[in-house]
Amino acid sequence: MQELGNAINESLSDSDRIAAAIGEIKRAGYDVFLVLEATIGFNKREESEDGDEGETIELDTPPEPGRRKIGKIKLTSQDHKFLRALKIAIDEESR
Repeated sequence: MQELGNAINESLSDSDRIAAAIGEIKRAGYDVFLVLEATIGFNKREESEDGDEGETIELDTPPEPGRRKIGKIKLTSQDHKFLRALKIAIDEESR
């Protein structure tokens, strides 16, 4: 995680575009300070039994009026956890 933070700092420090923009602001008579906030999350991936990264679900229900039909989506265990956290259930018959 520290290495990622260092890489982000270096890329910002070495950016000619950022340096040029800050230079223009300073030439216009302003002091510049730059504060960036990044949220980086890590989750250990769960290995599925068959080695597949996710499960493909085919949605056979007709789309609502004014919406286009979606064919297949691939859900990982993290997708399932996220949907459950939002209290969104996946139709078991679609599996």
